[in-house]
Amino acid sequence: MANWNDPQPTRQGFGASPSLNASVPGTRAGFDAGLRKYMLSIYNYMASGVLLSGIVAIAMANTAFGIALIQSPAMWLIVLAPLAIVFAMSFGANRFSQGTLQALFWGFAVLMGMSLSTIFLVYTGGSIAATFFATAGAFAGLSLFGYTTKKDLSGFGSFLIMGVIGLIIASVINIFLQSSALYWAISFIGVAIFAGLTAYDTQRLKAQYYHLAGTEFLGKAVILGALSLYLDFINMFQFLLAFMGQRD
Repeated sequence: MANWNDPQPTRQGFGASPSLNASVPGTRAGFDAGLRKYMLSIYNYMASGVLLSGIVAIAMANTAFGIALIQSPAMWLIVLAPLAIVFAMSFGANRFSQGTLQALFWGFAVLMGMSLSTIFLVYTGGSIAATFFATAGAFAGLSLFGYTTKKDLSGFGSFLIMGVIGLIIASVINIFLQSSALYWAISFIGVAIFAGLTAYDTQRLKAQYYHLAGTEFLGKAVILGALSLYLDFINMFQFLLAFMGQRD
C-alpha cells in the first residue's frame, strides 16, 4: 500500500511520475490507486447531491405545502441561500471542519432542490427527464475527456470564469429587457461555458491530488470538488432545459 504520509512522494516538480516499481511505497501504482479513490469519492458525493436535489424538487412540486412555499415570498430566500453556502464553503474551507463542510454540502443540495422545484411548474416531466439524461451523458463524456486528455486546460480557466460573470450580468440585464434573443443567446453560451468548465474542473481536481495526497485537507478537497462538479452539472442542465424543455 502506498505511504501518503509524505505529501510529495518520490517525485521532482509538479506532476512528475513516481517510480513504476509497485513494490516500493509511494510508487506509481499506489499513487494511481489513491487518485482513483479520490476522484471516485468526488463523483459519489456529486451524484448523491444531484439525486438529493432531484428528490427534494419533485417532492416540493407535488405537495400542497411545497407549491404554497414556491408561490410565497420566502422562495426568494430559498433561491439566494445556496449562493451564500457556496461562498461560505469556498472561503471558509480552511476554518471549517470536514464534518461542517459535509453538512453545508447536504444543506446546499436540499436548498438547490427546493429552488429547482419551480421547473416542474413550467416544463413537462418528460422533457425535464430527457434533459436530465442528456446532461448526464454530456457531463460524463466531458468529465472523461478532462480526466484523460494530455492537453493542459488550465489556460481556459480564467476565460471560462469571466464567461460565467458575463452570463450573470447579461441575465440580470435581461430581467429588465425581457429580450427573447438575449435569452436564447445566454442559454446557448451558458451550455458551452459549463461544458467547458466540466472538463476544466475535472482536470483541475485531478491535478490537485498531486499537491494534497497525504495531507489532512484531502477529505475537504473531495467535498469542495463535488460542489464544483455539482454546479457545472446543474447549470448545464438548466441552460440546456431552455432548448429541450417543453412547457406545460
